[in-house]
Amino acid sequence: MSSRSVAIVGAGYSGTLLALHLLERGAQDLDVSLIEKSVGFGRGLAYATHNPRHMLNVRVGNMSAWPDEPDHLVNWLAATGGAEAGRASFISRGDYGRYIGAMLEAEVGRTRQGRRLLLEHDEAIGLTAKGRRLTLTMAMGRTLVADAVVLAVGNESPDPPQVAGIGALAPAAYAANPWSPDAIEGLTGDEPVILLGAGLTMVDVAIALDAQGHRGPILAISRRGLAPRRHVGPMRQADGRSLPDVPLSHRLATVRRRADVIGWRGAVDELRPATQALWRRASLEDRRRFLRHLQPWWDVHRHRMAPTVADWFEARLAAGRLALAAGRILAVEPAAQGVRVVWRRRGARDDEVRDAARIINCTGPGVALSRRTGPLLRGLIESGAARPDPLGVGLDVNLDGRLIDARGKPNPRLFALGPITRGAFWEVTAVPDIRNQVADLSRIIGRAVADIAA
Repeated sequence: MSSRSVAIVGAGYSGTLLALHLLERGAQDLDVSLIEKSVGFGRGLAYATHNPRHMLNVRVGNMSAWPDEPDHLVNWLAATGGAEAGRASFISRGDYGRYIGAMLEAEVGRTRQGRRLLLEHDEAIGLTAKGRRLTLTMAMGRTLVADAVVLAVGNESPDPPQVAGIGALAPAAYAANPWSPDAIEGLTGDEPVILLGAGLTMVDVAIALDAQGHRGPILAISRRGLAPRRHVGPMRQADGRSLPDVPLSHRLATVRRRADVIGWRGAVDELRPATQALWRRASLEDRRRFLRHLQPWWDVHRHRMAPTVADWFEARLAAGRLALAAGRILAVEPAAQGVRVVWRRRGARDDEVRDAARIINCTGPGVALSRRTGPLLRGLIESGAARPDPLGVGLDVNLDGRLIDARGKPNPRLFALGPITRGAFWEVTAVPDIRNQVADLSRIIGRAVADIAA
């Protein structure tokens, strides 16, 4: 039995990658328990898709699981006879899921320098501290004791829209979770469909509808009608220019001037290595202003479509099969063929009425921490062992990823990883950002469990 142990709650991309880093490069004599309440381990929602048109929106060269081995994925694809891909190309998310899954499967049942991986198909519903160790209570009645616990709970389903009557719609008329298998079930004819939101989630759902034979009109409605831009050419690396600590309005003006010189893609790409540092340096009010006004613009310029996806998307727009509109849905009610929608275009005075077979919420991963009603997080907050971040979009953590309790003190044994730390770091949803966070956290946890066991 190993003398030290780490329990990771959540076996999607973030949690699985942390387990791999701890097993590959962590301390010796270490048990790593990966806990997942759903069926699959390793792929999460993003990489479990089998649709070949669901593409990564980051180039292969930036998707290695190991920050210090940038060609690891490229070499794996070549060695396994998978998709032939250069560093500047894009592959399907399913292929990337195979990559992560293969590394995880190689660790199951393997002991290396005293490190073991344990897969726990269960739900962690409670956590208590006793002495120098933490005890997780599982839904099936068991307990699991660990020296350190990491919350890697991933993304939530979209926040519910503030639309009159939407809570009274039947599931066949309103799909609250676009990643649920039944979100598009039965839509195989020419039924009109309304997608709420116009980001990458909307593109994914439209692709999935097309793949299962849906040929009806699709209307995507969002507040600003902004769609993701396409990738063009290689990513521009930061040129080493200093980024002074200036207010948000000054930063925006600087980026616009830079875009006039090198194009908007280059101006955004130059910010990427410094995004987290800029977020940490921003005042709380500037962060709130960003979320209120700039986030939609940042998202469509930062999170772009792979070229083949953009080609498909633009073809559907040109053919009239897919339409985008800036506006908001005011009210909904059941109709004979599904749902009747009252909505208003941005800047218009008059309402419009449209019938559809189904509304699908495609507004993207939910950020409201108040909606994360799972027993583990709820218990941690109610007990004072954790607290929401000041923006209410995740848990409060310090720069080491340690949860901060209700008294403002970081917990030396309790960590968080991935999207739930967005309040502290903001950019923790894309693989390059999560990968760097994982590499740092694996070292921090290694030192923490060594100190505890000493």
